[in-house]
Amino acid sequence: MKLHQLLTDLKYSLVKGDVLVDIPAFTSDSRQVQAGGAFVAIRGVNVDGHRFVGDALARGARAVIVEAGAAWEVPPDADVTIVEAADTREALAWMAAAWNGYPGRKLKVVGVTGTDGKTTTVNLIWSILRAGGHRAGMISTVNAQIGDALLDTGLHTTTPDAPDLQGYLAQMVEANLEYAVLEATSHGLAQHRVTGCEQDVAVVTNITHEHLDYHGDYAGYREAKAKLFRGLASAYRKPGTPKVSVLNRDDASFELLQPIPADVKLIYGLSAGVDVRAEEVECGTEHSAFRVVTPKGAFAVRTSLVGQFNVYNILAAAVVGLSQQIPLEQIREGIEAMHGVIGRMERIDLGQDFTVLIDFAHTPNSLERALQAARQMTEGEIIVVFGCAGLRDVYKREMMGRHAGRLADRVVITAEDPRTESLDDIMAAIARGCEAEGKKEGESYWRIGDRAEAIQFAIDLARPGDLVITAGKAHEQSMCYGTVEYPWSEHEAVRRALTARLSRQGTART
Repeated sequence: MKLHQLLTDLKYSLVKGDVLVDIPAFTSDSRQVQAGGAFVAIRGVNVDGHRFVGDALARGARAVIVEAGAAWEVPPDADVTIVEAADTREALAWMAAAWNGYPGRKLKVVGVTGTDGKTTTVNLIWSILRAGGHRAGMISTVNAQIGDALLDTGLHTTTPDAPDLQGYLAQMVEANLEYAVLEATSHGLAQHRVTGCEQDVAVVTNITHEHLDYHGDYAGYREAKAKLFRGLASAYRKPGTPKVSVLNRDDASFELLQPIPADVKLIYGLSAGVDVRAEEVECGTEHSAFRVVTPKGAFAVRTSLVGQFNVYNILAAAVVGLSQQIPLEQIREGIEAMHGVIGRMERIDLGQDFTVLIDFAHTPNSLERALQAARQMTEGEIIVVFGCAGLRDVYKREMMGRHAGRLADRVVITAEDPRTESLDDIMAAIARGCEAEGKKEGESYWRIGDRAEAIQFAIDLARPGDLVITAGKAHEQSMCYGTVEYPWSEHEAVRRALTARLSRQGTART
């Protein structure tokens, strides 16, 4: 493909060379440059890709995309095309879209953002679309579902990079799908990973405290989320497809997002004056039941998704179904067909006489809501195991300690990707929150840095009727210490701990 074709949707300046050169491939990793290909230099969080322009040229790069204001060097006699863009992350996204034939323009695209509940809501929307007879794919931080293929999207928890994301969308087009449902994280939005996806529906679950390390402050974080909704106005117009925003009236994000233009605005919540609401809500230990009231009528839902937070997730998904003209009965079927997402209030049952849950709660809001839901699921004590990630939002650590200290009976503080920070310092910050709520070390809270040992300790603490919840890792497949990602499975650790306890009791399942 000609370089100028890759840059069609981008404003750029030609510094040197010719944009009519053929480009067989492009990458933002200088180590993966192919002979004759293009290198996109990105200023990353820790490393500036412009440092590797020379390395890319040595590997045969024919073109280099640089960012305005960045420092870079190219030998004067180098036979290379240099293009300058305002934002090379944005350039990478549009190049990926062009390379894949703009797949987002051939699909109806639903984007879901928010602090908590994104993955569950994506799965619910996907299930509702399929129940409505539509061919739909989805891309979440856990996996991608494209036709019958289930693909792993990575070790950790963010939107795939733009080239991978556009590649998944292209596969959906190739599979003759109609819809793509995307999970859009704040990092994914801020770093232009979702740029060029051409969304038609923007959905928010909630916006609470998270990722202030990256976005600077809460206002910056909120604005990153708002990019999904602001992008509706500039997204490609598909014939007969209105641009729809789906808003949570009960969340603080409503005042920020409601003024952003959209062809259709649909509002959900538990309060009055919304388009879709829930009534007669009953959140039990193993299911939730309520009535969904819409302008087209009402229907009853009984779901295995527990907790009031999942009522909101279901309402958001139901609104998307309504916006796509799916009948109420099919919306209900889609909701009830979705039995849960890996690592989202997921029960692990090996025959023990107490409840064990794995949940991804890694923010103050999600931990608080998970523990509130857990309280409704047991008359015994709640034992929570969690930590906070290193090199991430430091302000949430004491907040999460306070939530755990207030809502759980026993707290086990442990590792969650400490990275290059001191694990002891991270645990101490959490401990301060626990102690502020009256917890005493060695009696009602403990610090155990090894996560496997912490899980075993919590499992061994449990008595009949208690509930143990491990929070923060869930589906993730690695744990970062220093700069190395080590293999990790929360499910394996929990099962191993349960098996060890039950073996001592002689009650382990075979």
